[in-house]
Amino acid sequence: MNEKEIIQKWTSGLSKEMLAKIYKRQYNQGIKIIRSTVRHRHSGRFITDYEALAKVEQVIYRYVKGEKK
Repeated sequence: MNEKEIIQKWTSGLSKEMLAKIYKRQYNQGIKIIRSTVRHRHSGRFITDYEALAKVEQVIYRYVKGEKK
């Protein structure tokens, strides 16, 4: 999920917590795909709920801060 999708879903009414759950699920699924090969079985790391919420909050904060200028 990129920043535009996060902003779009946030402005449509989703909460930060729900966005963090969606972001975490998609990110961790991508890591599972990368780890499915033998060569990359130890690559990447999964993120926690707290890390996903931090990422979503940073994106929203930058959006709101940039909108006021």
